[in-house]
Amino acid sequence: MSDQPHEVIVRRAQSADVDGLVACSSALFTEDAGTRDPSVDVGWPRAFGPERFAAGVDDPTRLLLVADCGGQVVGHLTGAVAEGSAMRPVKIATLVSMYVQPAHRRGGLGARLIAQFSAWAKEAGAELVEVTAYSSNSDAIRFYERNGFASQSVTLQAAL
Repeated sequence: MSDQPHEVIVRRAQSADVDGLVACSSALFTEDAGTRDPSVDVGWPRAFGPERFAAGVDDPTRLLLVADCGGQVVGHLTGAVAEGSAMRPVKIATLVSMYVQPAHRRGGLGARLIAQFSAWAKEAGAELVEVTAYSSNSDAIRFYERNGFASQSVTLQAAL
């Protein structure tokens, strides 16, 4: 057995990756929404993720990327592209979710995921890419800004 660490490969997800996608999505929900938004069901990935990810593997309007390290999913990115509307007549690609396990952060893996997402979006004919982050997640906001995103709008919320 080699002492060399496995190279992390970013690739399109396959059906065999669904469990890894669910695990990464669960970690994202726990780490991000679970600490910032009490209205989010952090159990959603385990309950609905398997079906949602399985359906997305072959959907041409969705992108599911995995960061594969020696056969283990250590990160993911999901995206979707949608046609414009009469009010906003441009095709937009949305980065729906992204997560990299803490041990694999700060080495450029997130930027690699974003680069593949952006290339896919452009190939799909999107004119804009967008992502949403919690306003209290300053690390995520800085990361997205370093990768070409800029703040466009702010959503304000109040509990009733």
